[in-house]
Amino acid sequence: MCLPAVAVAQSAPLPPRPVAQAVRVGRGPVLDGRLDDSVWTSAPVLSAFHQHEPFDKGPATERTEVRIVFDDQALYIGARLFDSDPAGIVRGEIRRDANLKEQDAFLIMLDTYRDRQNGFVFGTTPAGIEHDGQVTKEGEGGFGGPSGTGAGPSGTTGAANLNWDGTWRVLTSVDSAGWTAEFRIPFETLRYAGGSTQQWGLNLARYIRRKNEEDFWAPMSRQYSFFRVSQAGTLEAIEPPVRRVATITPYVLGTVRKNFAAGLDTDARGELGGDAKFGVTPSLTADLTYNTDFAQVEVDEQQINLTRFNLFFPEKRPFFLENAGTFAVGTPQSVELFFSRRIGIGANSREVPLLGGGRLTGKIGGFTVGLLDIQSERAEQLGQVDVAPSNFAVARVLRELPHRSRVGAIAVTRLNTDSTGDYNVTLGADARIGIGDLISIDAYAAHTETPGRDRASNALNLSGSYVTRKWELGLAARQVDPDFNPEVGFLERPTFRFYNVRLLRHLRTPQISWFREARPHITFRQYDDTEGRPQSRLLHIDSHFLFANGAFFETPANFVREALEVPFDIGDGVTLPAGVYDWVEWNPSFNTNLSAPYSLAGEATIGGFYTGHRAGFSSTLTARQGDRFSAAVRVNYEKLNLAEGEFDRVLVGLRLAYSFTPSMYLQSLTQWNDQAKTFSANVRFGWLGPAGTGLFVVFNEGRETGDNARALDRVLVVKFTRQFDLGN
Repeated sequence: MCLPAVAVAQSAPLPPRPVAQAVRVGRGPVLDGRLDDSVWTSAPVLSAFHQHEPFDKGPATERTEVRIVFDDQALYIGARLFDSDPAGIVRGEIRRDANLKEQDAFLIMLDTYRDRQNGFVFGTTPAGIEHDGQVTKEGEGGFGGPSGTGAGPSGTTGAANLNWDGTWRVLTSVDSAGWTAEFRIPFETLRYAGGSTQQWGLNLARYIRRKNEEDFWAPMSRQYSFFRVSQAGTLEAIEPPVRRVATITPYVLGTVRKNFAAGLDTDARGELGGDAKFGVTPSLTADLTYNTDFAQVEVDEQQINLTRFNLFFPEKRPFFLENAGTFAVGTPQSVELFFSRRIGIGANSREVPLLGGGRLTGKIGGFTVGLLDIQSERAEQLGQVDVAPSNFAVARVLRELPHRSRVGAIAVTRLNTDSTGDYNVTLGADARIGIGDLISIDAYAAHTETPGRDRASNALNLSGSYVTRKWELGLAARQVDPDFNPEVGFLERPTFRFYNVRLLRHLRTPQISWFREARPHITFRQYDDTEGRPQSRLLHIDSHFLFANGAFFETPANFVREALEVPFDIGDGVTLPAGVYDWVEWNPSFNTNLSAPYSLAGEATIGGFYTGHRAGFSSTLTARQGDRFSAAVRVNYEKLNLAEGEFDRVLVGLRLAYSFTPSMYLQSLTQWNDQAKTFSANVRFGWLGPAGTGLFVVFNEGRETGDNARALDRVLVVKFTRQFDLGN
């Protein structure tokens, strides 16, 4: 009850938010990355940047000047980033959507609806890469997910959906005074309300990697990330045209496949398909897709599973990632009411063909709305139907409220179009209440209907967080009933009650130049079933140590309890008997300076494990040669010595990447999984055009290893896709 009072007492009022003026010009500048076009002289200079890291109350150590102009077609932003040590500029990788915090960078955030919760992000580096994304709900998913026991190495919350690829351009140059970036962002790439003169939310950021420094134009306390849209400044006098986007993106694809496992002949075929995007209004967009294909998407990184619960693999397909935040309801990686990987991806990550569908997203009368409908086709294997054709539909409505608050509802359905008696429905409602700047309370409730499931089928969640510059407190409670079954969602485990509390302290050390922060914290997490019987428990005691160059390590002690109601076959013929097991484990992790030419990250788990002991580690060694070539080797090893038997697990991955230009790359991912007894290779060449289109050549091979070593599947795909703008 006293928490809001404490928050008010400790929350200093925000200084006035900065204001920028956009200037209309008859014709936009010619992009060359140098800002020598005369139109830039008409724009006011934005130069008052403030440190966000390492000290959030001081001026930036290097001067930055930004100018903003626009014409009838696009918004232009020019940035001059002066540097007292140009030789120390970190150019970084030439790769679209690379991690900007590991290189020098400049970012733009535009809240085009001025709703103070959502926005578009555009960024670049001295190497001239394109980095873009969508921010939804200020990038926050709420406290209480299954993974994570404290703030990560960055110490900030918030993330953007970097898989959104818009149509825009940026050019950069480096000289003896620093570097320069020149952006052209077409209005048709953005979504905004109707009207003539508008105000948009705006923030700008600069990263100076050798100093591990972050500078913001609209300053904010360091516990918030750049995606804290509610604390952005204002861009005034912007006059976007009343224009509706109209593009079509057809593709042609050729595939040669040899299925060795099924003993089939080599199959060669061609396909046609594509997407279309139409602006119903300037703030409401319809997307259509036919014969949807995702051949260019990278394969999943494999994982070792020593639990009895579901592993989470992220969505990577562009069509489903665009505006994904609109449809997100629940707790990430624990209870997600809609999880798009349930569409078009079957058991063992097998592709299920999609006939097509559509999506409608945007704003209507102050409400954010989202409609999605996709029809999958019948999938056959060896002449037998093993996946029936189904229709998937999602309807979402969300109302943003003042003070970072919102309320919403969602409906998700799956219908077997061969049998109307085979269906699943999920209904949910969610809300966030922001109290001041420091407290957030999240809640959702959901219900599912599935034929044959007659027991309780509800899910409830209540969580909250209190975040200041020095303290973080998180609380969460959740219940999932026995027959709660979101078939088009994600459920980490069935039937549980969950309780979680975390307390973390940020300890800054400004008097030590080489050290940044310590974060002592404690986390308690417990799962019971709905009858109160124990399932899992974790007490995590730890401190993070973050260095000025970005290096990081932690040395936690975990006190673990796992309760098995039935015997658990953990692998290799080893079965653990039912019972309650307690143990202690040491779980250190670290990373060196990730912007260096060579870096190492890893973690280990050493200690008890059920009836015996466990010793495991995972590590990734990354090497970069200039800004074009990078290689990363990932090794996971687990050694289990149990009373019922012993075994080990090995997983090795090698990732190689070479960028010819910011829009042309060659990448590969090879993986050997001892647990699954598989070897896989994924090689991708891409020559990108606007909005992630272009030419793609993909080679995939899967092999079985061990005693039955053999080829399983081999595929070569060539795909060409191009976007046509019907509005110009």
